Amino acid sequence: MGVRGLPRSKKISAQSWITLHKNSMAKQEMPIFSKTFDFLTWLLPTTNKFPRAHRQTVTKRFLDAAFDLREQLEAANLRRGTARRQKLEKADEALANVRLYLRLTAHWQWLSKGQYHHAAKMLNEIGRLLGGWLKTVAEGR
Repeated sequence: MGVRGLPRSKKISAQSWITLHKNSMAKQEMPIFSKTFDFLTWLLPTTNKFPRAHRQTVTKRFLDAAFDLREQLEAANLRRGTARRQKLEKADEALANVRLYLRLTAHWQWLSKGQYHHAAKMLNEIGRLLGGWLKTVAEGR
């Protein structure tokens, strides 16, 4: 078998190959979705160790901001044009909130330095991916 299950003897045009390639790429998850999933997977058990007295305030807001970020990205992926840009801008606002709560929890020493650096690195990567997506949408691609 050859490319994408086609017999090797069958030749396909360059345009057909591009179409096949684009369709297979569309089925792959964008890196920003796996990065935000990884962040949420790390964050939830980490916040369970935060002081119990603050679980209904700071911890809840931190988690809400993180889930809002992911939800806005999912919504943006389902839209096009101006609606997509607006959702991406809301995701950027949610990311700013997540960064704020991360800094606060580190300042209050609810996170170790290693945890803070790990989370900050993940958020920086998410921010770069989000910025690139916003730039692409602004350019109309």
